[in-house]
Amino acid sequence: MLKLEFERALPEETGIPSDCISRFVQRLKQRRIPMHSLLMLRHDKLIFEGYYSPCSADALHRMFSISKSLTSIAIGLLIDEGKLSLDDPVVKYFPEKVPANVHPWIASMTIRDMLMMRTCHASTTYKRNMNADWVESFFTTPPTHPAGKLFHYDTSSSHTLCALVEKISGMDMIDYIKEKLDILGLSDSSYMIKDPFGVSMGGSGFVALPIDLLKLGYFISHRGNIMGKQLISASYIDMAVSCLTATQVTAPVPSEAQGYGLMFWRGEKNGFTCYGMGGQLIIFLPDYDFICVTTADTQNIGGGNQQIYDALYEEILPYIKDSAIPVTRESTELLDDTLASLRVEPLESCPAPDFADRINGKTYKVEVNNSALSKGADFESFKLDFDNENCTDFNSQRTGRLSFVYKGKSYCVKFGIGSMQTDLFPIHDMNYCASGAWLPDGTFYIMAHIIDAYVGTVHFQLAFGKDDLTVFMRKKEESLFNEFEGHVYCRLI
Repeated sequence: MLKLEFERALPEETGIPSDCISRFVQRLKQRRIPMHSLLMLRHDKLIFEGYYSPCSADALHRMFSISKSLTSIAIGLLIDEGKLSLDDPVVKYFPEKVPANVHPWIASMTIRDMLMMRTCHASTTYKRNMNADWVESFFTTPPTHPAGKLFHYDTSSSHTLCALVEKISGMDMIDYIKEKLDILGLSDSSYMIKDPFGVSMGGSGFVALPIDLLKLGYFISHRGNIMGKQLISASYIDMAVSCLTATQVTAPVPSEAQGYGLMFWRGEKNGFTCYGMGGQLIIFLPDYDFICVTTADTQNIGGGNQQIYDALYEEILPYIKDSAIPVTRESTELLDDTLASLRVEPLESCPAPDFADRINGKTYKVEVNNSALSKGADFESFKLDFDNENCTDFNSQRTGRLSFVYKGKSYCVKFGIGSMQTDLFPIHDMNYCASGAWLPDGTFYIMAHIIDAYVGTVHFQLAFGKDDLTVFMRKKEESLFNEFEGHVYCRLI
């Protein structure tokens, strides 16, 4: 069977100047937005495909809540098969999980309510106790208001709908979608993380390649018609991407305050978006016949997603032309230079303090205290090593290691200064890149970017005294790396 393949073109051939894309990239670099990939499609032609080193085209990436839009598509496919209806009460499909005394607001909640994020729950139900059945929690958690009334972002809604897809289809949801949308050619390696009870995480678990997002974007922008084959009802796609409910009251940024459809966000500029936490975005701009896909990690940056939206709206959209513009040697070289410049940016370092040589390679033993934020019971020692003899020489890029003993086992985090070092992150064995920097107050800061099935950052700040060390650790990731939260106090040995 034929698979979807994108025709490639230079940006100018579709009316977009390459210098606009360069300005977009430079703007986000200056704002220190950790981008991982950037893909652009205009007039169905792939005009830009770039990956920020160490990310690459064949590296899987967690797409978070773009999973919700995928779940919506799966529901639409089942509706086409006549296996369910938008106005079915969801309790009809889960008699084994619904209590005998189910609340009437839950009993009357429909699949449509759930897709619109108008459930009777104000927040995600399974987060109250993630060791209990996630789907069952949706039916047993006391509701806060009648369904169908208000928009409240509720990931347990999409998770339960994914469970419904898997129950009716008899397949993992991602396998069902790959089978039904085979012509799209979603990567064989893409998958969905499952909850502890074996249900695919239809609200946040999609792990895929960035090009998979562009293929989904193409499918949605063409109202489900691929190479002349209608894979899903166009009317369902039209409804899913329309504005069905208001989001202004709870939206965190302007581009998410434009309304919501059936697990698709309305956007600015008469667009709509598949949105995933941390900058995983499929941004549709039908008035410009333009799709922009990003993967990133903005979790550590307040308003980071809006920075991406604004860069697109201000650096590219105003300069798009209706027809092709001349391709020049300068524009081609600029495009090549832009692609070559893409990387996750390292921290910017101040000059090393005078004591840097003194603390290099010294071991500090953890002193256990009773503070609730102390990790002293788990960590035993820390050591900071710089790889060159003169620790205060910053004329060339250097590397180093933060070594520590945790629960009797030795680990280390490699980092670059002025560059990135890559490895598997301790304890969790996930791909990361990290850099280190001296801060103005003489503390040393290491920031590790986790870029794997889980996406986030882990931070270490080391404050050295004459013969002691205080370590502050913080993680910005949804569910793992909890070891790296809190303070540790150490003495030089």
